Amino acid sequence: MTSKVAYLVNQYPKVSHSFIRREILALEAAGMPILRFSIRSVARELVDEADQRELKQTRFILQVGILGLLTGLLWVALSRPLAFASGLRLALRVGLRSEQGLLLHLAYLAEACVLLGWLRAAEVTHLHVHFGTNSTTVAMLCQALGGPAYSFTVHGPEEFDKVRAIALPEKIERAAFVVAISSFGKSQLYRWCRPEQWSKIHEVHCGVDNQFLELPETAISETSQIVCVGRLCEDKGQILLVHAAKQLATEGIPLRLVLVGDGDLRPELERLIVQFNLSSQITITGWASNLEVQRQILASRVLVLPSFAEGLPVVIMEALALGRPVISTYVAGIPELVTPECGWLVPPGSITALVDALRTALQTPVAQLEQMGRVGQTRVRQQHNIAIESKKLAALLSQCHVPVATQPSPVRGDDLRPELPSPQRLP
Repeated sequence: MTSKVAYLVNQYPKVSHSFIRREILALEAAGMPILRFSIRSVARELVDEADQRELKQTRFILQVGILGLLTGLLWVALSRPLAFASGLRLALRVGLRSEQGLLLHLAYLAEACVLLGWLRAAEVTHLHVHFGTNSTTVAMLCQALGGPAYSFTVHGPEEFDKVRAIALPEKIERAAFVVAISSFGKSQLYRWCRPEQWSKIHEVHCGVDNQFLELPETAISETSQIVCVGRLCEDKGQILLVHAAKQLATEGIPLRLVLVGDGDLRPELERLIVQFNLSSQITITGWASNLEVQRQILASRVLVLPSFAEGLPVVIMEALALGRPVISTYVAGIPELVTPECGWLVPPGSITALVDALRTALQTPVAQLEQMGRVGQTRVRQQHNIAIESKKLAALLSQCHVPVATQPSPVRGDDLRPELPSPQRLP
């Protein structure tokens, strides 16, 4: 029996989730069609044409509205009372222990009921989820209601910050397999399951595609530009980076810093930039397409990402693939990719160490930076080529031949399927 695979993500497509898009497309290129499901849409953020194309192929659970959720819940309760009772007990048990609370987990149960109807109508045999938080909760509840087996990819750091609150051990227990994106992540999953379950935990890296891997080598110019790419949030350490830029300006060291991204921290960053009189030296671009991210990285001397908490950022892979060294922190899986041969690592939270690394990168001869970039390129091609990594995942997915229950579908796919509006009309 051939597996029919679907993906579920809390928000997809999303600007910061290009690695999921690459994974899906690589699986399909290898001959494994993927159905896309997302809990909610963030269409207004999308700037990349590839994301717009994904948007048209994705179904959003919350677009059915309150009436659709209640209808799905009622169908499952009436047509599969025993399975519904099992799913309800699980939602109550997990919800009572969670930080989100019981009411939200009952909403997750309703989402799982809608998803169950869609998966059964499409004859999906396996559901893969990215992130071990609420989307995996919905997948786990869907399985308890009689849906397909599920697996999930854990990125961190969020899953490891609140292991019991998101019922991570139970999710591992019930999953067909679990993917970690780094050796560090794999070790953290080992901590939260019994040793006899370790065999179901596999390391599959996120990766980059030929858009980054096959670009001709671009020389580093004698520029003082350094780029930071990522959501503008506390975890990414951009406030620390602005303080470091102020210190370098005080020393008279020229620096042009480009922050590519957007987020809740943007007003605070803009206030600091004005306060420190750095408006001519620091630019915030907002969200950018893949091509714009490439352009900004190639125009820069190095990439800097002074994160306090991470999994293993894909933008580091992108920068190294483009031949640019990286400054980052000793956090999670980052040291597995960034070593002294291709970049600099500093203790998270240390302005002094960050200033030292930035100063060194600005004063290092271009020829040496290019040699570091070539080392990084080789490492990414060997360890983070999405075509290679997706084959590892495809092998795992192909082993999951567990069919859904043969009882009649409690929710007909056509009953709850919303019309997918054009991207411009999405909320």
